Amino acid sequence: METKDRIKQVFVNLLKIKPEELKDDINLVDGIGVDSTEMVEAVIALEKEFNTKLDPKVITKNSTINEITNVIQSKLPS
Repeated sequence: METKDRIKQVFVNLLKIKPEELKDDINLVDGIGVDSTEMVEAVIALEKEFNTKLDPKVITKNSTINEITNVIQSKLPS
């Protein structure tokens, strides 16, 4: 499974939404209504999924699936 697909699955499971509702370029906070608590939960879930440490401020600032994918891929070994 690709990195982006894994990230989407984390948000689908966390937010209890349909995968088709989660577009790559929609802002999770403004577009879907993800609140700060859910973003923290998402960061924790993403850290577990990818076995890496993430800065919640960076994830919140980069709050589309595409942006989060770029952040996580930059942390993963090539």
